[in-house]
Amino acid sequence: MRKLRENILKAIVLLSAIFTISVLVIIVGFIFVKGIGGINLKYLTSDYSAGGGGGILPMIVTTLYTVFLAILVATPVGVLAAIYLQEYAKKGKVVNAIRFATESLAGIPSIVYGLFGGIFFVMTLKMGYSILAGSLTVGIIILPVIIRTTEEALKTVPDGYREASLAMGATKFQTLYKVIVPSAAPGILSGIILSIGRVVGESAAILLTAGTVAQMPTGIFDSARTLTVQSYLIAKETGNIEAAASVGVVLIVIVLSLNTLAKFIVKKFSKESY
Repeated sequence: MRKLRENILKAIVLLSAIFTISVLVIIVGFIFVKGIGGINLKYLTSDYSAGGGGGILPMIVTTLYTVFLAILVATPVGVLAAIYLQEYAKKGKVVNAIRFATESLAGIPSIVYGLFGGIFFVMTLKMGYSILAGSLTVGIIILPVIIRTTEEALKTVPDGYREASLAMGATKFQTLYKVIVPSAAPGILSGIILSIGRVVGESAAILLTAGTVAQMPTGIFDSARTLTVQSYLIAKETGNIEAAASVGVVLIVIVLSLNTLAKFIVKKFSKESY
C-alpha cells in the first residue's frame, strides 16, 4: 500500500511536469508559427512607419533601455533592503510590517502601478511620458522579487561563514561584503534574472507612463513604445495577430538571450565563490 501511494505521487508529479512543459511548448510554438514568417533583417533594423509598416528597431531599443534602467534602480534598493531584513533587523513588529508590505507589493496588479506612475512620476514630478518614468514604475514592480530572492539567498549562507569571519577579527560590515554577499551572489543574480523577464513582459504600467510614441528614443526623457506595447496596439488597432506574434517572437528571443547571459554570469560567480 505504501509503495502504491509513492508510485501514485510520482505519477502525479511527473504529469504535472509534463503539463507545465506542454503549456510552454504550445504557447511558444503558437507564437513562432504565427509570427516567424514576418521577421527578417529589415524588420529588425528599420524604423516603424506611421502607416503600420516598417520595422521595430525603436521598440527593441526602448525595451532594452527600460530593462537596463529598471534593473539599475531596483537592484541596489532591493538588495540593500533584503540585507537589512536578514542581517541587521531584529525580529519583531517592524520586520513583520516590512515583509507584509513587500508581499503586498507583489500582489498589486500592474495597472495600479501604472496609475501610480502616471500620477506621481509623469504628472507630479513632471517627467512626462518618458522611458525614465516607465522604468521607475517597473522598477517598483520588480522590487518584491529582488527582495525575497535576495533574502532566500542570504539564508543559504552557512552561519559558520559569519562566525569564522567575525572570529578572525573582521567587522560585521566586512563580513557582509567580503563573505556573505559574494557567497549569496548566485542566488541574488537569479532573482535579477526573474526580474528581467518581468520588465520585458510589462505592458500596462509602461503604457501609462512611457507612452506610445513609435520612434527611436534620443534619451531617457523621450516618450517611446516598448515591444509589449507595440504587440498590444497592433492586436487592438489592426487585429493582425500574425504581426503581433512577430513582435512576440522577438520578445521571446530577447528574454532568452538576456536570461542566458545572466545565467552565464551566475555560473561565473558560482565558480569564483567556491
